[in-house]
Amino acid sequence: MKARVPKGMGGAPNNMQGMIKQAQKMQEEMEAKQAELDEKEYEIQAGGGAVTVKINGKMEVLSIDMTPEVVDPDDIETLGDILVAAVNEAIKKVSETNNEAMSKITGGLNVPGLF
Repeated sequence: MKARVPKGMGGAPNNMQGMIKQAQKMQEEMEAKQAELDEKEYEIQAGGGAVTVKINGKMEVLSIDMTPEVVDPDDIETLGDILVAAVNEAIKKVSETNNEAMSKITGGLNVPGLF
């Protein structure tokens, strides 16, 4: 006895083509958004504004500015801690912004290696 598939079910070729087109469109949108995000620049401050890190969407540090007061030759450790905090916060900000933007395109679909 053969099972009868309801009409509209089992249209795998058409359905598959639609899924492929949708995936290609999503990929194109993601590539365009990634290019836009890569060009974006962020300024993050740490140490109460004593250190400002400028970073781009590729997570490349563009500049680090410090107020003269934060440069104390007798306390290099504090300066190092503030720099680390500023750079880490900058990287976190870029990562969060990129993930949010890509989530909007993928509808929250989390596919490892996709972005």
